[in-house]
Amino acid sequence: MYQKKITKDEALNYHSSGRPGKITVVPTKSCETQRDLSLAYSPGVAHPSIAIHENPEKVYKYTAKGNLVAVISNGTAVLGLGDIGPLGSKPVMEGKGVLFKRFAGIDVFDIELNAPTAQDVISACRMLEPTFGGINLEDIKAPECFEIEQELQKLSIPVFHDDQHGTAIIVGAALLSASQVVGKAMTDLKVVINGAGASGLSIAKHIMRLGVQKNNITMCDTKGVLYKGRIAGMNSYKEHMAKDTAFRTISEAAAGADVLMGLSSKGAFSPEMIKSLAPNPIVFALANPDPEIDPEDAVRIRSDAIVATGRSDYPNQVNNVLCFPFIFRGALDVRATTINDEMKMAASFALAALAKEPVTESVREIYPNEKFEFGKGYIIPKPFDQRVLTWVSSAVAEAAMETGVARLHINDLEQYKNSLIDKLNR
Repeated sequence: MYQKKITKDEALNYHSSGRPGKITVVPTKSCETQRDLSLAYSPGVAHPSIAIHENPEKVYKYTAKGNLVAVISNGTAVLGLGDIGPLGSKPVMEGKGVLFKRFAGIDVFDIELNAPTAQDVISACRMLEPTFGGINLEDIKAPECFEIEQELQKLSIPVFHDDQHGTAIIVGAALLSASQVVGKAMTDLKVVINGAGASGLSIAKHIMRLGVQKNNITMCDTKGVLYKGRIAGMNSYKEHMAKDTAFRTISEAAAGADVLMGLSSKGAFSPEMIKSLAPNPIVFALANPDPEIDPEDAVRIRSDAIVATGRSDYPNQVNNVLCFPFIFRGALDVRATTINDEMKMAASFALAALAKEPVTESVREIYPNEKFEFGKGYIIPKPFDQRVLTWVSSAVAEAAMETGVARLHINDLEQYKNSLIDKLNR
């Protein structure tokens, strides 16, 4: 069942009605009396400041740093809209803040930077490190985003480029589920990925960790297939996924493929390409806001296909909202110094496993017109399923502890899961 599509006027009214924007700052302590004021600011505030100066780890005890994430963008690759600048990116970054808070109880400052170069973004993030428990990089174009994230891994707090790894984790989970539904092993899947930017390249790496063979992946960009020996439009990151193949176009590569993924633009998948796929194909048309092919069209062309998009108004929403709040929740709660590959894989496996569980009544009430049974129309959990918080965050926290990047240790994971729901409900 497809939902009614969002109109331009509806979206603009949502963002402008009442107080403009989507986020605000709310005090967590009383400030109603003169004594409250003296405790919150001068002279009382001097005591925690001195304590932190003497022992920097106490910043997590006396300030909001441990539950505060920076969502940072320079606006060079916003959604499917391209380089619309830092101001144009602000509604999106505010939206990320809403999702962090709504789904994982994490506070956010959205920070839009006039920082056109990779080094500008790196310098700004280094200077901001003392303020935040983690940094979520967002909507920064490739290949600069790779350099930025790689350099910022040297910080002592987790840095996560959501367009790369958040997308990869969700796609990985959805592919694990979809491959099981169609009865195909991950190791046997022939995958075509259209879009060799931050998302596409990271997805390729992540699904290889989950079992897909590198030689079974064909990547394409606006100039066609990434093949060995190609010069036009290549860089060191694309070169890693270049393939020894006679294919030169996405249409050639799609013929007989089991999986067709799009991280590109509206209209990139033709009806002919969908027809040419292998039996029981998996089609992930993930361009936002408009997918590579209309999902209704894809299903009409291939009734045996599993189709997913990045949109909330279609079934099988493969969207980062199922990842970044919960990845950071787990990472922050064990005070992880990074978000490593093991933590990302743990998140994918947790999401895929949850999709097989019976859906709770509260989720059915939010989506009254959808059928929730693991299969073609339901391969990944819904964002409003509160169990995503407990399953993913605990899996991430556990992986961080097991791999030695956690500075705190949780002794009882079941108790931790229960505490997550209690915190969110409060």
